[in-house]
Amino acid sequence: MGWFSAIGFSQAGRCRLPFYNWPISFPSDRKLKQVSGALTLAAAMSGLTVTPSFSETMSSALARAYQGNPDINQQRASVRATDEALPQATSTWRPTVSATGSYGYSYLEVLQPGVAGKYSSRLGSLGLTFNQNLFNGNQTINNVRKAQSQIFGARETMRATEQSILQNGATAYMDVLRDTAVLDLRKNNIIVLEEQLRQTRDRFNVGEVTRTDVAQAESSLATARSDYFVAQANLQTSIANFRQVIGIEPTHLEPARTIEKLLPHTLGSAVQLALAEHPTIQAALHAADAAELQVKIAEGQLAPSVGFTGNVSQNYNYLGTPNERFFNATALLNVSVPIYEGGLVYSQVRQAKETANQARLQADLQTDAVRANVSSSWGVLESAKAVIQSSQAAVKSAEIALAGVREEAKVGQRTTLDVLNAQQLLLNNRVNLVSAQRDRVVASYAVMAAIGRLTASNLNLNVIEYDPTIHFDQVKNKWIGLNTPDGR
Repeated sequence: MGWFSAIGFSQAGRCRLPFYNWPISFPSDRKLKQVSGALTLAAAMSGLTVTPSFSETMSSALARAYQGNPDINQQRASVRATDEALPQATSTWRPTVSATGSYGYSYLEVLQPGVAGKYSSRLGSLGLTFNQNLFNGNQTINNVRKAQSQIFGARETMRATEQSILQNGATAYMDVLRDTAVLDLRKNNIIVLEEQLRQTRDRFNVGEVTRTDVAQAESSLATARSDYFVAQANLQTSIANFRQVIGIEPTHLEPARTIEKLLPHTLGSAVQLALAEHPTIQAALHAADAAELQVKIAEGQLAPSVGFTGNVSQNYNYLGTPNERFFNATALLNVSVPIYEGGLVYSQVRQAKETANQARLQADLQTDAVRANVSSSWGVLESAKAVIQSSQAAVKSAEIALAGVREEAKVGQRTTLDVLNAQQLLLNNRVNLVSAQRDRVVASYAVMAAIGRLTASNLNLNVIEYDPTIHFDQVKNKWIGLNTPDGR
């Protein structure tokens, strides 16, 4: 098969199952309206109202999630916040300038002989201080490199979040389709069993079957109704998940294709791609780089530091003397050599080394997890393809068996229980086929995510891809300003 549609909605709002060839003649649409109130149409019960002018496809649903999902958008905001780590790190290369000023009143009373008197004046001063770091044990350059690693890691984390949301969106999409089809199967099964019960009662009235046959038919119908309501609850759960991930209620979902054509041809190739490209591995490696740089930053505290300080000040009515002005200007080259810091810095260096070792081990852990996830997802996909083939064969055999059991029951060679069992077996096989086709589509997206390539560009989604470098370029050399690039 080139693709597996699995499930869709007809223009009448009911589920259509294009891969089924029903052997049973179901009641007409007019008779369907006569079913009890508890057995209303699946679309109406699930809230899946049809909008004839618009059909939701897998691509359009994933595009909605890519653009509007809150989890994706909050992660993008986190990347923008992390971008500010670079100008913060480079700020220690730049000078700091501060201004000071004072204003007040002075009163002086002298009682010594010959100099007695009262003096009052207003005091004021202005000052400007300039500081420039010249050398700090390479802490600045290492902080800049650390900030860059953190930014790259944040981008990879964002990419992992986008892939997770796209995978969850594909899963939610297929869950709604599957559960709608299962609900429709359960509904049609009830209609068939109601007809079976009616025929069994008619035969009981003429003495062809016993009361036991009637009770068996009634029991099967009651069980079918119970299964129907369970399927309805499952559909409501899937609709809620769809709304959470995609952002809208599911309406008129179109069939979905598997994306196996985008996948590597072998498991080995898939593993190699995942180890080279998966965002969680890349994020862990960037975190390890940042941790290594933190060791150098901590060690830099033990190195001498050199700085320049310039200061100018102007005092008015200096020391309370009227019209006395005092101007001062200084330029200092400061050198500080740490000798002993009470062991604090040495402890911080040792701590940073252990943290760096932990980060390297975390990267190894992520590598092993990605490799295992690729193998597991690949196995699920292969299993789903095999299950589809066996389920199709099972459905075909069950259809033939049900038709034969019904014919044999007409001549008394089979009991009512045999017919009911055959009907239930066919129903179960059809449900299994629906689930297997859903599993194949979902598994193909899971493999794509496991190798790190479940992106909007690879899926050819009709969206403007988010580019984190735009905000980065806007703020990386920003010296001043409180507003964000978008004006906030």
